[in-house]
Amino acid sequence: MAPLPEVLSAFDFGAMESVRPYGEGHINSTWMATGASRRYVIQQINTHVFADPGAVMDNIVGVTTYLRSQIILEGGDPDRETLTVIPTRSGSSFHTCEDGSAWRAYLFVEGMVCHQKAETPEVFAATGRGFGRFASRLDGYPVAGLATTIPHFHDTRTRLADLERAVDEDSADRVRTCGKDIEFALARSSQAPRLMDSWEAGELPGRVTHNDTKLNNVLIDPVSGRDCVIDLDTVMPGLLAFDFGDAIRYGASTAAEDEPDLEKVHFSLPLFEAYANAYLGTAGAMMTPREKESLAWGARLITYEIGMRFLTDYLQADTYFSTSRPNHNLDRCRTQFTLVAQMEEAFSTMEAIVQTAGT
Repeated sequence: MAPLPEVLSAFDFGAMESVRPYGEGHINSTWMATGASRRYVIQQINTHVFADPGAVMDNIVGVTTYLRSQIILEGGDPDRETLTVIPTRSGSSFHTCEDGSAWRAYLFVEGMVCHQKAETPEVFAATGRGFGRFASRLDGYPVAGLATTIPHFHDTRTRLADLERAVDEDSADRVRTCGKDIEFALARSSQAPRLMDSWEAGELPGRVTHNDTKLNNVLIDPVSGRDCVIDLDTVMPGLLAFDFGDAIRYGASTAAEDEPDLEKVHFSLPLFEAYANAYLGTAGAMMTPREKESLAWGARLITYEIGMRFLTDYLQADTYFSTSRPNHNLDRCRTQFTLVAQMEEAFSTMEAIVQTAGT
């Protein structure tokens, strides 16, 4: 039972008309609190995933404060174009309850649209502009001041090592059911270090990255077209290729992430081109030539990486990702690997699109 009375008293919301569960997030538990004139989003931070909620909130407060200053300089509305963290009565960015649970609150951004799927290239382009603006506005942010809240999150080398260990251990006796999937992953092992090695060698600059660039993490104002990037828990130092790649992995597929019928899974070049043009149209000016070249590889490698994560979890009896049917994680893995194979076939076209996108 959530300690909501204690949580509500920790924040200066005033009189509340209602508090109800809200949203469909898989990590944090969320409520909508409605007051006399404003609504608030209240979240319990999942401390199993984010062991240091203070570091998470320090990152979020730092980034949103900086974004607000940039939005004001542009003549925008910071209450609608970035998240507004509501401090506790004591001035903290979150509240720790007596039971040890950690809670935060945001001002609810009214009148925005959240897309779950790229139904058209225009929808996907709007998301690309949002994430591109997010990156561009944070170009001057001191990246070194950000905490790494989930170590090795997009380190494809680490994800490959995790898979190899899961195969060796075969703790759930499942290796025999997915030999071709394991073979697919291991056959591409030489590609796994490409992005991280380039970052560590100084060939690609570290940036403020979102690290969870799904369509539904950009809210769009249907009137003005302005946007608000949400779900900032995984904001960390990273590569722009991470954010670009994860957005493409999720949004440029014609099928759901867990589609069991692989005949329905197609990588869409028109969606890829729409996103690339929009993203580079807003973020391209800040990027080095090597960064721009890395974007197509980001799509290919992040898709490969996420596929390995699903496969690893399947081999370990589904202990990380929530599942709702037998072989759910294996289905997810296979959709990702199908996309990887299709990206490999289209890769020269992807690279050519990126080189001219946004110009």
